[in-house]
Amino acid sequence: MNDFWTDTAPRTSRRGHFWITGERIVQGGETYQRAPMYVEWEAPERVSRPYPVVLVHGGLLQGTEWLDTPDGRPGWAQRLVEAGYAVLVPDRPGHGRSPAHAEVVGAPPGHPFPYEDGRRVFFPLADGPRSTHGRVDGVEEHTQWPFDPADDAALDAFIAPFGPLPADLAASQELDADRLARLLDRIGPSIVVTHSASGPDGWLLADRRPDLVTAIVTVEPLGPAFATTPGIGTLDWGLTAAPIRYDPPLASAGEVREADPAGLRIPALTGLPVAVVTGGASAFAAAGPAIVEFLRTAGAAAERLHLPEHGVHGNGHGLIYELNSDAALTPVLRWLDTKLAQTADQPGQRVARVGDQVA
Repeated sequence: MNDFWTDTAPRTSRRGHFWITGERIVQGGETYQRAPMYVEWEAPERVSRPYPVVLVHGGLLQGTEWLDTPDGRPGWAQRLVEAGYAVLVPDRPGHGRSPAHAEVVGAPPGHPFPYEDGRRVFFPLADGPRSTHGRVDGVEEHTQWPFDPADDAALDAFIAPFGPLPADLAASQELDADRLARLLDRIGPSIVVTHSASGPDGWLLADRRPDLVTAIVTVEPLGPAFATTPGIGTLDWGLTAAPIRYDPPLASAGEVREADPAGLRIPALTGLPVAVVTGGASAFAAAGPAIVEFLRTAGAAAERLHLPEHGVHGNGHGLIYELNSDAALTPVLRWLDTKLAQTADQPGQRVARVGDQVA
């Protein structure tokens, strides 16, 4: 018998869960609820940070990716609570504990997630060649994966939470943004942290609730602009597949593609602090500079947090739960401290009344 819970340090916090409900729809004379969203939350006994953090999981996954790491250590959710933040972890519509029937949602699921995709995305260099300098193809060697990829039981547990994305990426993003917007309506101004395929949700959420998104931290988001990700879809509107508002207005994805890139401004992102976090051993990191450039043109106060430049090395796409996940979070916490301090000193800026939000 393995009483693993006895080896876990006890902690004191407030925690619970609730639902962002979906719309009632009628089909065949029966009433159904369309795509509710499950939200789990935890907060320290005394919240010392000015805004809650909403952790939005990546595509195909669920909110558990922010909880314990694959090797059993506390994940970013707990570390943020320990840092004084109230933390909310939703399961995006159709993922995890957020139930969704394809006929009720109106969006059929895409393909299931194979083990082979897990290897390609999260540890693509595990079986590849190593150079004498610890680098492959000009990037750092991936040294922080939390289990041996040849460990079948560990791999099974890692793949278990993955499910399909809706086949229609734009519809999926619209549904995510709607439910997340209603979450912010309930909890107020918040910091939004996204990962991978949920990156576009952050831009769309800011578009819907510009006064409620105080900052965005996006970990290896989809990109660059207009990119196609195999098995997921195309960012037809720039950094989103779903429509987002530009100024001057653009009525279609075609107009966005044909527009002068230097004129693609998104009013909702104006002055918004954004950190694009990338790992040194991840293929996704290559898109980081172009994503930052697009966001700056759009009006955001965007910058790149490339982990090697902060002394954090060897990370791939799953950097939020790799062996050095605590070290990977450290520059993010520093960045948040700096941005919130700046806005507290400049109450006329986008994020205002920092002190008024502290519990």
